[in-house]
Amino acid sequence: MIIGTAGHVDHGKTALIRCLTGIDTDRLKEEKARGLTIEPGFAYPAVADGIELGFVDVPGHVRFLHHMVAGSAGVDTVLLVVAADDGVMPQTLEHLQILTLLGLGHGLVALTKVDRVDTARRRQVHEQIAALLAGTPLAGAPIVEVSSHSGEGVEALRERLWTLAARQPEAPARGHFRLAVDRVFTKAGAGLVVTGTAFAGQVTQGDAVRLVPNGLTARVRGLRRQHREGEWAQQGDRVALNLAGPHIDRDAIRRGDWVVAEALETPPLRRLDVQLQLLDDAPPLKHWAPVHAHLGVGRISGRVALLEGQRLAPGEHMLGQLVLDEPVHACLGDRFVIRDPAARITLGGGTVLDGDPPRRGQRRPERLAWLAALAECAATAPLDLTPALREGLSRRPGGIDLHALAHNANVEVSALAEAVSALGGETLTSAQTTRSFSAEAIKALQARLLDTVAANHEREPSMLGTERARLTRQAMPELPEATGRQLLERLIAGGKLEAHGPFVALPGHRAVLSEADEALWRRLEPLIASARFQPPRVRDLVAIGEFEKERLDEARVREVLTACARLGRLYQVRRDHFYPAGTVAEMAAIAQSLEREHGRIRAAAFRDRLGTGRKLAIHILEFFDKVGFTRRIGDERVLRHTEMWP
Repeated sequence: MIIGTAGHVDHGKTALIRCLTGIDTDRLKEEKARGLTIEPGFAYPAVADGIELGFVDVPGHVRFLHHMVAGSAGVDTVLLVVAADDGVMPQTLEHLQILTLLGLGHGLVALTKVDRVDTARRRQVHEQIAALLAGTPLAGAPIVEVSSHSGEGVEALRERLWTLAARQPEAPARGHFRLAVDRVFTKAGAGLVVTGTAFAGQVTQGDAVRLVPNGLTARVRGLRRQHREGEWAQQGDRVALNLAGPHIDRDAIRRGDWVVAEALETPPLRRLDVQLQLLDDAPPLKHWAPVHAHLGVGRISGRVALLEGQRLAPGEHMLGQLVLDEPVHACLGDRFVIRDPAARITLGGGTVLDGDPPRRGQRRPERLAWLAALAECAATAPLDLTPALREGLSRRPGGIDLHALAHNANVEVSALAEAVSALGGETLTSAQTTRSFSAEAIKALQARLLDTVAANHEREPSMLGTERARLTRQAMPELPEATGRQLLERLIAGGKLEAHGPFVALPGHRAVLSEADEALWRRLEPLIASARFQPPRVRDLVAIGEFEKERLDEARVREVLTACARLGRLYQVRRDHFYPAGTVAEMAAIAQSLEREHGRIRAAAFRDRLGTGRKLAIHILEFFDKVGFTRRIGDERVLRHTEMWP
């Protein structure tokens, strides 16, 4: 269990921890000289076998409030410190507000310096504290009177804390390893060392990790947890990692960066969809207001975009987006605090919902409903994604991208797929994507595929069907092609569609020309057939008198001839050279006779037999090569399949 102190400057937080543990958490020379905590300090006293207890001593002075926010990361229990002589002070309130924004609602109060006041004053400060905590998660928290100077109440407080630690249930490590870096230094003989609190997962000596946001990879050469040598550390631990690898040096990482498992591939995030909460005493927050955001250990400037209005009133909450000036790392459920641009006052905070929001449609009702479901998930401990999965299955016809959700929530895709199955949904998995749908959504998508095929048959009657990739793009452009293919193959397997090579068609569909195309073909056919081995090209056909008078479009003629080629009436030897099937059979017979006579087919001899130019003769031979009738050897050819044409 990690206990975090909070309270106004000079209310005795550090002295109290020293009395409880015998450990001085002020480690900096300046801290000792000034008697003032500047950076968070840590103490890990020996309690009992199987029980681990740690203290995080955070600064109380307003100038170091950002260190207080950073030090609160990973805290399980709050020890709110209030001096009996001063009573509740400004930083007492602000610390309490920050702890509430960070979701820390378990703890107790230490009323310090009680040796300096009488009983009446003690009672008065008790009343102040009760009024302060009313309406907060710490309402009704026990208050223990202590004096670090006389020792009064210290043993009673120690007993309470040690008992809480013994009763603290062991939280299983979940997700991939994530560590928020609060210190970076080099150590002689070891190299780069980073320290921080493990937000999730587990890390073991020898593991590969990734530095975020710079993307470098490193190896964990050694580690310490709770200030002791170890081989592994997990969620909630205070960890020091000795990192090694190419380009890994003091300049590779800084305070506020993250060390994550290599499997947790995370792009730099500059926009985060969030649930915002404004404090009761904060000024109203306008859309696109500049702020300082405290996330993990980092402090980043940026702006707040409101998604449900133009103004957020004090004490209210709203879905919004943090647009940050620097890249960060975050997952669903991470807490943050926002302060004014000058970092003088705390405005509010909230919860990260989505680290990779869409560029468009952020305010559409379905998008806001999805974010509201994610907010419901983030409010659960441990994280329960059932509300988001239920929302996605019921209201997202395009399904849920499980890879994206798993990455955002730092959970395994397999766990999400199991949860989807329990909700009656179905998951389609391919090498590229994993998406989940309700049964109704799958039926609707398959109906779209069938309707699209039917529409294409009516619009393009000469086509054998619709090419698979084109069909999925037409019917479901919002989905990955791999998912569309899976739904398509189901329809083929179920007999609702027929496959014709790369094409699919409705059962019973036969390719035919439309009435107008058939009429045009009857006029073109004799012109092409009579020319035998040297038929007119498309541009020559439209230049023939009767067609020229009609101003027949070249593209229209080419489209009809291409359709006839699909129906087997013609062969398209080149883009604008179409031959009747009988003529192609004649040319094939000539090639066969040349091979019988000479053992090879030479272009010059083939040209002479056809009576065409050399260029056209070569085009015809290349067509034979392409369809597998001949095979080229140098400048000559031999037959591959003599049975292709009778």
